[in-house]
Amino acid sequence: MCEISAWTGVNERTFIAVKPDGVQRRLVGEIIRRFERKGFKLVGMKFLQASEEQLMEHYWDLRGRPFYKGLVKYMSSGPIVAMVWQGLDVVKTSRRMLGETNPANSLPGTIRGDFCVEVGRNVIHGSDSVESAQREISLWFKEHELICWDESTEHWLYA
Repeated sequence: MCEISAWTGVNERTFIAVKPDGVQRRLVGEIIRRFERKGFKLVGMKFLQASEEQLMEHYWDLRGRPFYKGLVKYMSSGPIVAMVWQGLDVVKTSRRMLGETNPANSLPGTIRGDFCVEVGRNVIHGSDSVESAQREISLWFKEHELICWDESTEHWLYA
């Protein structure tokens, strides 16, 4: 069992979701590969068709924006891959790995810079803060679905 209060330092966690366009374009493996090569540890993963209700709760903070209904409809239009990654500064680092929300502003080498053309189909979601990560993880995963495990290479990553 993993305590949320212990999700700091090398145990910090973030929520990452490969959106329907990323799944349809078969980018899931490439995205997982990038996070693994960075040294982050996968502690939870699901392949699912999200309900509109769950997506409305996930994007609650955007409910007043003009694109909200279209976003919920798009995100429920196909399967997603929901993941929880763990590691030192994983929230901030993964946001850099994703690139800007608008792919036109994303640098080459970022996921959106390498694979996206339009903001409405930007392949991936990542938590924007530790607090958001905790909220999003608890929305998509039950506590028993997150696996605490010892990684044999951890001592090579962290001093």
